Amino acid sequence: MNITFIGGGNMATAIIGGLAGGAHQIRVVEPGEDKRQQLAADFGVTSLATLPEAFGPQDIIVLAVKPQVLREVCQQLAPVLGGALVISIAAGIGITAMAGWLGSERIVRVMPNTPAMVGKGVSGLYAAANVAQADRDNATAIMAAVGTTTWLAAESGIDDITSVSGSGPAYVFYFIESMIEGAVQAGFAEDEARRLVLATFEGAVELARQSPLPVATLRQNVMSKGGTTERAIVRFEADGVKTAIVAGMEDCRARSVALGVELSKD
Repeated sequence: MNITFIGGGNMATAIIGGLAGGAHQIRVVEPGEDKRQQLAADFGVTSLATLPEAFGPQDIIVLAVKPQVLREVCQQLAPVLGGALVISIAAGIGITAMAGWLGSERIVRVMPNTPAMVGKGVSGLYAAANVAQADRDNATAIMAAVGTTTWLAAESGIDDITSVSGSGPAYVFYFIESMIEGAVQAGFAEDEARRLVLATFEGAVELARQSPLPVATLRQNVMSKGGTTERAIVRFEADGVKTAIVAGMEDCRARSVALGVELSKD
């Protein structure tokens, strides 16, 4: 594949790292000189300060810029797009708006997440019905280089997956952070608290992955009547922890929808 990344930030770097070593021609358009040099040194990619003079239908462009500048970038791309496939990993902005700015509907939207940086990402993908299967396959291949992919039946699914896996790592980090704080209060040194909590999460996730039992049953299996674990869970329930998590995910989705409306306005 001939892939050009517009923007060389963390997510672009993660994807480039996943693709590096394959039979791909990769270019990165990145205004920061230090970043350009780093990407070239780390991955052997061609780093550019400005857009190429022209693209063609065989090219794939990955828009890895902040949503706030996506309109400007698309308008700069439009005269040189040449029918290239565009993959956007910018949050919020829908295909209709991007198609208007680009003058093309050959677009795939992707919502990745930060564990892509360690090859454990989750990416939701969506494309309009008129996007060819070959384009969908190429988008899948690019994102599969850094983790798991799932295709969404409707564009609104991008907002849904944002609230689950897109923003989900922050929820997990928040719980890890809280448990580390609790371990430190119990008397562990911070580095030991971190080690214990991370190992506990890794073990619990692996057990959930391998077990055929529902997660609720796995939780109940740790608890005994009147025991220590039950006391903690009773406190969580009394303080509405689960309710707050679900409500937070709903708020996350609502904000994703609102951002899309705000950033897509003419």
